[in-house]
Order: sequence, then structure tokens, then C-alpha cells
Amino acid sequence: MATVYQQQAPPLPPIVRRSPAPWLLAALWAGAAAVVALWWQHTDSVVGTAGRLTGAGRIAGLLCGYTCAVLVALMARVPLLETRIGSDRVARWHARAGRYTVCLLVAHLVLIIAGYAAQDRVSLVHETLTVVLDYPEMIKAALGTVVLFAVGITSMRAVRRRTGHEFWYYVHLLTYAAVFLTFGHQLALGAEFAGNALARGAWYALYLGAAALVLWFRILAPVRLNLRHRLRVEAVHQEARGVWSVVVEGRRLDELGAAPGQFFRWRFLADGLRWTSTPYSLSAPPRSTRLRITVKALGDHSASVALLRPGTRVWAEGPYGSLTAERRTGGRSLLIAGGVGITPLRALFETLPGEVTLLYRARSAEDLALGGELEAIARRRGGRVLYALNGEDGSRPRLTPGTLHASVPELDDHDVFLCGPPAFAEDMYEALHAAGVPDRRIHHESFEL
Repeated sequence: MATVYQQQAPPLPPIVRRSPAPWLLAALWAGAAAVVALWWQHTDSVVGTAGRLTGAGRIAGLLCGYTCAVLVALMARVPLLETRIGSDRVARWHARAGRYTVCLLVAHLVLIIAGYAAQDRVSLVHETLTVVLDYPEMIKAALGTVVLFAVGITSMRAVRRRTGHEFWYYVHLLTYAAVFLTFGHQLALGAEFAGNALARGAWYALYLGAAALVLWFRILAPVRLNLRHRLRVEAVHQEARGVWSVVVEGRRLDELGAAPGQFFRWRFLADGLRWTSTPYSLSAPPRSTRLRITVKALGDHSASVALLRPGTRVWAEGPYGSLTAERRTGGRSLLIAGGVGITPLRALFETLPGEVTLLYRARSAEDLALGGELEAIARRRGGRVLYALNGEDGSRPRLTPGTLHASVPELDDHDVFLCGPPAFAEDMYEALHAAGVPDRRIHHESFEL
């Protein structure tokens, strides 16, 4: 490892800002408990096989309806969740809630049809046709169910690997249509809502609240941002092999409230790019008239970024992400970057308070993006830059707990900001844990959703 040493800044007092994640999770589980309580309140007795099947189907249906609203709310990109909890963590919650929703939907369909069929003493096929064709709001609900299954199937990892991001994204947006189509039958057929104005009002409030979040944060807020700030490409220049920086100009960009370490979702209004919105981190601290991102050509979209022309209009949403200085718990920090993961950490390296060390893992010196900037920042602020490069024979340096401790004394007293490919991040997590760094001091954000 090559090292640049300078006089260190004095340690700063710890920053303690608790995440609202535990409170939000508690509220979500409390909502699920309230849904079960609603079923309990409106169920006098459960008798026989048909009654047990129908009762279980009703519970599954109510919980499925509840998780549908939760899914929509988690898709709304609410700033409190995106910046205080983290976009990647919220996305994982959304994915998990989606799996719960599909499982509950299957259970609801199977149990309700089986219960009704046992009660009417008819076949499952006959009962299915009767329910879909004769019951109120059920044709729309059946269409919504098909859409939800399509969304669930295309969200499976094996399917996503074989389809483009754009296809997955636009199919995923059909979740809104599915929720709309299935909403009516919940109130029309749900025994819990019959003659219960309070329950109906609460259900309407749940769904209208989720819809309001989507309307404001997914539609109105981005429109306001882009009309107000009028973003355009100012310049594009190469930083390293296959790595390009895009400078975006605009008006009053300081009013965006963006912080180093955060990202925006960018849509460049050029041929081949206008239909795709992709997250890229800020690779420099935001300025009042300029933002900068740095992109590695890893696919068709990122490779096309190098072809952008000055003056190209840009549509952006954000800022998002929680990999910021507010996550630190003490006065010393270690930034670990793998490949293009250097982009948010470069911005943090310039601005993060206290004593800061940056460890940059890359294949070769030719692959070091922003290297000149990093060393200039290190000289200016009194930080350290450590490089972990492959040997001339292609051998990879071993970043073990021992080598980390040798390079960064008192490592377990540092906050660690980590960004890089998933496999690299996982290996570093294991090494840092083995080196004694507590989980609360390891800060990581991933776009692998």
C-alpha cells in the first residue's frame, strides 16, 4: 500500500443521531396487529373445516390488503426514510414486504376458495368461477391479482438477471394499478367493514395516505425540483479507464439540501437514456451552481453517459441516501472504497470532520479514478490515502483484520464508511467485524436492490 501522511486534525466529539427505523418497524407491526384484532372483533366463532379455512383466508386477505398499502408507501421515496434510514435499507424492506404480500395473497386465494367450496359442497373450479364472475368487484380484483403475480415473478432474482432494468422497472410500476384494482373488493366483501364506519374510514385513510405520499414525493416534488433548478450537462470528462465525470449545472442548487455521500436518480434527456432513471452518487461536494457525478462504464446506460453533450437536459430526483457525516459516532473515520465506490467517499473525504483515512482498492494505478484529487485533498486537510492495488502478476492484496489494524491503528475506534461492489463490501464487513469494529460503526449503502 502506498501512503500519504499528513498532520491529523484533532478528534471531534461524537455525533449521536438515532435512526427512526426501530420506531417505524414497531409502527408497521402494530398496524398488522390491529388488522388481526379487526378480524377477531368481527368473528363470533369458527366452526368446522369450512369455518377454519374461511377464517384463515380472511386474516390472510386483511393482512395482504394492509401490506399492499405498506408497499406503496415504501415506494414513495419519502425523504425521512431515504435519508435517515437509508435508501438501500428501505428497498430491502420493500422487497421483503413484497414477498410477504405475494405469500399472503396465495394463502388468501387458496384458503378462501377452499373454505367456500367446502361450505357449498362444490368443486374448487366451480367455486373459483362463481367467486370471480358473481361476487361484486371480483373481476377487477382478479385482474389486479394477475398483475401482482407478474410483479412478484419479475422481481425474483433469477428473472431479474435475465431481463433489463427498464423492463423490471416499468412492470414494477404496475403495482399501483394492481392495488387500485383490488381495493374495491376489500370493502365490498370484507365482513370486517360491513356496517363499521370506523374500520372503513381507517382503511380509506391508510390507502389515501399511501397514495398522497406517492403523489407528492414521486410526482410533484420532482416536477418542482426540475422546474426550479433547470439542470443541464455542463461538461463530461474522463477520469480513468472507463470512468467518466459529468458536471451538471443548475440554479440555486444549494437549496436542494444535498450532502456529500448522497445520490440522485438521474435521467438524461438524450437518445437511449431518457427512459431510464439511474442512481449515481455525487463525487464532489455540491456547489450552488454545479453538481458532479462520476460513472464507470459497466453497462449500456453507464457507457452511454460518456457520449453526453453539453447542454443536454437532465431530470433528477433526490437527494437520497444516508451515507453522510451524520452517521459518524466519533471523531475518527476510515473510508474504504472498492472500484467506482470511490465516488461518494471522495466527497466525504473532502468534507468529513475529524481525523480521516481513505483506503482505495483498485486493480491497477490506471484504474484509480480521482486519484489526483484525493491526494490534493489529503495534503490540504491533513488526511491519509492508502492504496490497495493488484501486484504485477495480478495477485490481489489481502485486506485481512491484521493488515487493516497495521494500516489503521486503533481501528475499532473508527467509524468506517464502506462503498464498493457487493462481494467486496461483504468481504470487508467480515474483516472489519473480525478486527473488532462494532456493527454500529460500519456504515454502508448499496444500489444492489
